[in-house]
Amino acid sequence: MDIKSLVREIPDYPKPGIGFKDITPVLADGDALRWIIDRLADRYRDRVDAIVGIESRGFIAGAPLAYALGVSLVVVRKPGKLPYKTASVSYELEYGTDSLEMHVDAVHEGQRVAVIDDLLATGGTAQAAVELLEGAGAQVVECGFVFELAFLDGAKRLAPTPTWSLVSYET
Repeated sequence: MDIKSLVREIPDYPKPGIGFKDITPVLADGDALRWIIDRLADRYRDRVDAIVGIESRGFIAGAPLAYALGVSLVVVRKPGKLPYKTASVSYELEYGTDSLEMHVDAVHEGQRVAVIDDLLATGGTAQAAVELLEGAGAQVVECGFVFELAFLDGAKRLAPTPTWSLVSYET
């Protein structure tokens, strides 16, 4: 299926010179959404004990993928969104810092997880999630993405953690 053809590009959003990849038309197409989840399930079946969704768009693919695999869903969120005790990690953004949090009991030592998000750009958020998970003792099998902006070299930033994406934009 050519899901790339469903992506709508919004020029100069959120600022001039950026071509924003709007995936909402992909999500609005039931066949495309099913195709995405089926491909992700094929990739991670029998390889992981949990799927980790990064707030918030990682929840879109993460929840149905965890369901399809019959494994748990771990949510990694922005600060202040989780009600129980959390572990956190801060990371650098282009213009400042941000943080991610996870419940302290969300994963256990040696648990095999796949980090799932909609888009790999520079890799900062995914790298922070990996750091958080490995700090809690989980084994990150791979970071999986629906779309990748390969020209931003996010996969290099995540190395040595393996990455995989369904669709890659080279330019």
